[in-house]
Amino acid sequence: MPADDAQEITDLARRVAELRAEIELHNRRYFELDEPEISDAEYDALVRELRGIEEANPELATPDSPTQRVGGAASSLFAPVAHRTPMMSLDNAFTFDELVAWGRRLERGIGAAAVDFECELKIDGVAISLLYEDGQYTRGATRGDGRVGEDVTENVRTIAAAPERLLLPKGTRPPSVLEVRGEVYMPVPAFEELNARQAEAGARLFANPRNSAAGSLRQKDPKITASRELSFWSYQVGEISGGDVPRFRRHSETLDWLADVGFPVNPEIRTVSGLDDVYEFCRHWLEHRHDLAYEIDGVVVKVDDLAQRGELGATSKAPRWAIAFKFPPEERTTLLKDIMVSIGRTGRATPFAMLEPVFVGGSTVSLATLHNEDQVRAKDVRPGDTVTVRKAGDVIPEVVGPVLAKRRRGLPKWKFPTTCPSCGQPLVRAEGESDTMCVNEDCPARAWGRIAHFASRGAMDIEGLGERTVIQFCELGICRDVADIYALDYDRIRQLEGFGEISITNLRNAIEASKQRPLANLLIGLGIRHLGPAGAAVLVRAFGNLDRIEQATEAELAAAEGVGPTIAASVREFFADERNRALVERLRGFGLNVTGPAAPDVPQHLAGKSIVVTGTLDGWSREAAEDAIKARGGKSPGGVSKKTDYVVVGEGPGAAKLTKAEELGIPVIDAAAFGRLIETGSPDG
Repeated sequence: MPADDAQEITDLARRVAELRAEIELHNRRYFELDEPEISDAEYDALVRELRGIEEANPELATPDSPTQRVGGAASSLFAPVAHRTPMMSLDNAFTFDELVAWGRRLERGIGAAAVDFECELKIDGVAISLLYEDGQYTRGATRGDGRVGEDVTENVRTIAAAPERLLLPKGTRPPSVLEVRGEVYMPVPAFEELNARQAEAGARLFANPRNSAAGSLRQKDPKITASRELSFWSYQVGEISGGDVPRFRRHSETLDWLADVGFPVNPEIRTVSGLDDVYEFCRHWLEHRHDLAYEIDGVVVKVDDLAQRGELGATSKAPRWAIAFKFPPEERTTLLKDIMVSIGRTGRATPFAMLEPVFVGGSTVSLATLHNEDQVRAKDVRPGDTVTVRKAGDVIPEVVGPVLAKRRRGLPKWKFPTTCPSCGQPLVRAEGESDTMCVNEDCPARAWGRIAHFASRGAMDIEGLGERTVIQFCELGICRDVADIYALDYDRIRQLEGFGEISITNLRNAIEASKQRPLANLLIGLGIRHLGPAGAAVLVRAFGNLDRIEQATEAELAAAEGVGPTIAASVREFFADERNRALVERLRGFGLNVTGPAAPDVPQHLAGKSIVVTGTLDGWSREAAEDAIKARGGKSPGGVSKKTDYVVVGEGPGAAKLTKAEELGIPVIDAAAFGRLIETGSPDG
């Protein structure tokens, strides 16, 4: 390979690692913490850039890439629920041209047959799966990562719109199993009433209806959920078997049946012919989105004919027969009162705008991100400016730029501070870096940021140790680092306002329970730069325990599939620091789990082989097939390349992968041969 090509691949691999780390961070903040910090548009841009690189360079694609997965991990606050069939995500279109391109892909998939489309409003809420057995509601689960969600059964029971039993004609046998999918949401009037109650009580206001719905659905006490006036729209039958059920030929027929048996179906759904009618539907609701009593952020377009859906199939993440047409972010102008700087747990100094409150994107905004020093300079926003603020639905707003025509003459430029606003130490910006950092490891803001992250839902999940409590404990000297969590002075805490015996007992129990969290959670909690949930899980699978991870060289870490050079360097740097090693040793002393699940003792007869799986294999889930390959020493990348040894083909395979395999002369094997390959190392047995 020419040197220039090799350098290009190296640069692309580095960018892929950066994008994956950033997307994993934002997935966790959005799906697990309900604390997003970038807009939908920015997030979509990151994912689209990553997908573009992976499609152009299949050798860089991996099964654990965010482009191949749905949503985020389920919270450990609730029991996990394995979905009977995966709850997939949807591909997005942002323009009419992209919608037309999707339509052309449909034509290639099903030929010249006429296509009817079902257009549904994209409700801005929380995806939910409701299970009914013999006509009776038995379980409710969030989407989670698409395969495993959270058991919110009792909370869903409090939602009046979700029926307890099916309304069937007398003498009709109910389905033995019925799974219905839909969206739990908070109507705008209920959201406004909730915030009015919060204001009267002097409590924190909720940001928007979507976050309010997510937080209300995830309450441990169903009575709190019941007080929040959630509602529900059904939009899909996930599974149905047994009973006196009609034979459905179209999605619209399933919706009619759902309405007949008692499920709420959105009245604005329309069946149309042709993409021109689809776009007209989208354009209408873009203009009238705020005429509704609930928030929407786009339109979901689905092929109506179920047989055509079967022909089109799905990718590992999304059905090919549906797409989400996303509305553009909303923008408003307001006064920029001041620019302040916050310090995160890594020491990153992030500028943010203090705004004259403005209603945008469905909620009132008074703060907006400015990202970093370069962004402030490039946008040239100044305190006193009238600025354009953009907010896409339920995420942290951003300042787009100043309205120069309204700028007051002589308004001075804003200068990035040279010292940390928390500890007063100098701020440092390394050459070639976009971030300005506080490098003082003892900075109070960094300390409480690290502790809050360690205790967060996606890490050690210590309920009762939220951000405000952490700040209070840090300011009083009760907790200086994450290890201090396990040596809290409860006698002193009893003297603090708001801490009674029940809350102290709950906190103590939550801290004790966190000692048994999986090793991957501990790695996430340590806040190692670039290391997200997927990377932590890979390290645990590859090394088995914290001792081996801590002692591994950078090369050994990078050799673990799915880790790569960026994460490997960051992990090695973390454990090379004497302070970090001392901290980890203290955590060991408190009895935290430092061992992963034992690796299965299986022969490594696929070592060095690259095996791509496409389609649905009889007797195997996609994840199980890929895990079986990796457990025997092989690799299972997401794309076909010259390095691929076999392509395993099931039902509904990816046409591009088959074409590529044929072009490169790579052996194509079926499910039976795959079983022999797993068993013996050869498809011939």
